[in-house]
Amino acid sequence: MSDFHERYEMVIGLEVHVQLKTNTKAFCRCSTNFGDSPNSNTCPVCLALPGALPVLNARAVDLAVRAALSLGCVVNHRSIFARKNYFYPDLPKGYQISQADQPLALQGSVALPDGRRIALTRIHMEEDAGKSVHDRYEGFTAIDLNRAGVPLIEIVSEPELRSSADAGAYLRALKEILLFAEVSDCSMEEGSLRVDANVSARPYGQAEFNTRTEVKNVNSFSNVERALELEFARHCAVHDEGGTVIQQTMLFDAAADQVRAARSKEGSHDYRYFPEPDLPPLVLSESFVQGIKDALPEFPSSRRARYTSSFGLAAGDVEVLTATRAVGDWFEAVVARCGDGKLAANWVMGDVLATLNESGGHIAEFPVAPSQLGDLIAMIKADAISTTAGRKVFVAMVKDGGEPKAIAETLGLLQVGDDSALESWIDEVMAELPGEAARFAAGERKLQGVLIGAVMKKSGGRADPKKLAQMLGKRAGG
Repeated sequence: MSDFHERYEMVIGLEVHVQLKTNTKAFCRCSTNFGDSPNSNTCPVCLALPGALPVLNARAVDLAVRAALSLGCVVNHRSIFARKNYFYPDLPKGYQISQADQPLALQGSVALPDGRRIALTRIHMEEDAGKSVHDRYEGFTAIDLNRAGVPLIEIVSEPELRSSADAGAYLRALKEILLFAEVSDCSMEEGSLRVDANVSARPYGQAEFNTRTEVKNVNSFSNVERALELEFARHCAVHDEGGTVIQQTMLFDAAADQVRAARSKEGSHDYRYFPEPDLPPLVLSESFVQGIKDALPEFPSSRRARYTSSFGLAAGDVEVLTATRAVGDWFEAVVARCGDGKLAANWVMGDVLATLNESGGHIAEFPVAPSQLGDLIAMIKADAISTTAGRKVFVAMVKDGGEPKAIAETLGLLQVGDDSALESWIDEVMAELPGEAARFAAGERKLQGVLIGAVMKKSGGRADPKKLAQMLGKRAGG
């Protein structure tokens, strides 16, 4: 098995199902809320009762178009909904409303970290099926139809991925873009992002593809990578033995660390697609598409490049600050207030994110506003307070709220730069440390730090250390 990768090339194409972030389903007004009681979010439309007619959710269209544009796709101004016919216990209609030969969008790509771009074939809209629950009742399968009719997009890649690591990198990059575009919460735990991985193996140098299999509904990116490796090894072994790989749908069992066959894989002709008679073509105007395009956010790759060039931040710092759109937006608001990207980055990555990690909260709910942190940083830059005092102010702001200047005044932390006050403290320290004072006056300059520390302690940290250094230097004749 160890030499499979030396003799065979892995060929991967991914189909990613993404639940759109809507409050209601694709064709009815039932809630999409996750975790509600089984079968409580259903109606005649999503139960497929006779006479019930679908009505397309406009919000789902907005989000689907936003996703397509975020991935550089060409949005078709006319797309057609179709019935995809198949039987499954949790599919009440006996068909799924999807899109076939005239999908919402074509082309587009996803960039891998090394700069390679993986082309997309298409993005189409569809509704989700229900959920089969196998562990609720012993010996029986229960059906929960809350998810039936939830709006999805399916993002289909070209078979251009050549390793399981590439597949993982592709999925992480795709998820990052979708989260920045705010089209989905992309929670694999809740099923709002699901991956079907198609894989085949061919000898190096062979141009045509061999028969592929599909590993269905894998629930984590690391499991996708593991499932691909196992299935690729199985294909290679079959080829080595002169056998034939059968096109089929596979399931990955993470606990057993194995991939097993679920059913034969259908071809598109098996689904007997035909246009959905109860829905007209989806027609989008140029102004509608352009309006969504104009409202797209700055995406991670562009934001990372700008943080590096504009603020001089290291690559690791940039990764932290662009991990989510919310953190990046919050950081930029701090910079806009204080005018210093590096100091803002240090505070956000250090004090702010550390506090959030302890509390488990979201940055949108952080008790200190970015404008307040910006004001605190500006006070430190202006030597109104020391960095040490600034951290005391920050802790007070997190705990009780309030403006940094008022808190610094209340706590007596504002730095004192008044010459007479500083001279008085210096005189007291010189009197208390006569030996050090005499040696310093004699030219032992390394004692300046000792004397500054003593003055800072006497002043309760309020003395301006820069002015202290200047004044001590003059006393020493420097």
